[in-house]
Amino acid sequence: SSHLQKKRRAATARRQHLKSAMLQLAATEIEREAAAKEVEKQNYLAEHCPPLSLPGSMQELQELCKKLHAKIESVDEERYDTEVKLQKTNKELEDLSQKLFDLRGKFKRPPLRRVRMSADAMLRALLGSKHKVCMDLRANLKQVKKEDTEKEKDLRDVGDWRKNIEEKSGMEGRKKMFEAGES
Repeated sequence: SSHLQKKRRAATARRQHLKSAMLQLAATEIEREAAAKEVEKQNYLAEHCPPLSLPGSMQELQELCKKLHAKIESVDEERYDTEVKLQKTNKELEDLSQKLFDLRGKFKRPPLRRVRMSADAMLRALLGSKHKVCMDLRANLKQVKKEDTEKEKDLRDVGDWRKNIEEKSGMEGRKKMFEAGES
């Protein structure tokens, strides 16, 4: 058992060493990426934003401001143009998706025909040759005994409805109904 414990300790030590080595590699890779991004940023700024040199006279300072305002206007125009293009493409995208939705709705499904099929045939069609159990649904039905209830007796005793109506019509019929209700 001490031999197994030594192997386990060695394996965990190896795992921990590999983890720490991987973490060190990842840390150096992250540092390299950050340095590369910083260099890329500096190159972009040097290319697109020349260093600002403030002129000494008021006239030169005003000209510099005019140039900067002109650049700001051109950038704003570009931004506006790209926003308009974006809105236009978004609108086109919405229109196309609406057309697609409409076309899906217009697709006519063929009318389904009713197929008369027994339960056995249906199970054979679904399960294939695996189906061996016979489905006799009538055999599984419960036997129900009819019990004579009061209502059924009354209905049998009533007989022909025409006779009933003739007996109940007029004052005599109402009197009989009233007397039957009291008892």
